[in-house]
Amino acid sequence: MIWIVTKYLTTAFVVVLVSELAKRSDRVGALVASLPLVTILTLIWLYFENQPESRLANHARYTFWYVVPTLPMFLAFPLLLPRWGFWPTLSACMALTVVCFAAWAFIARWFGIELLQ
Repeated sequence: MIWIVTKYLTTAFVVVLVSELAKRSDRVGALVASLPLVTILTLIWLYFENQPESRLANHARYTFWYVVPTLPMFLAFPLLLPRWGFWPTLSACMALTVVCFAAWAFIARWFGIELLQ
C-alpha cells in the first residue's frame, strides 16, 4: 500500500510542479511539460515492480508512436483559443487528436506497426 501511495504522490507532485512553473513562466512551464516525465516515471515504476525489459522497451516504443498524432493539437490550440475560448478549443483539440490518431494508426499499419488491437 505504501508503494502505491508513493507512486501517486510522486506523480501528482510532477503534475503540480508543471502547473506551478507554467504560472510563473510560459517557456519554463512548457519546457518541463514537454519532457516525457510521465513516461520516465512509468518506466521507473515498471522497473521497480520487476517487469521484464521487453515490457519497458515496448512501453517506450509505443509511447513514441502514440505521441506523434498528438502534436497537431499543440499547433491548433493557440490558433483557436482567441477565437473560440477555452472549452470549445479544448474540445476541438481533443477531437482533432482522435482523428489524427485514427489516421496515424491506419498509416502505421502499412509499416507493420499495430497501434489498435
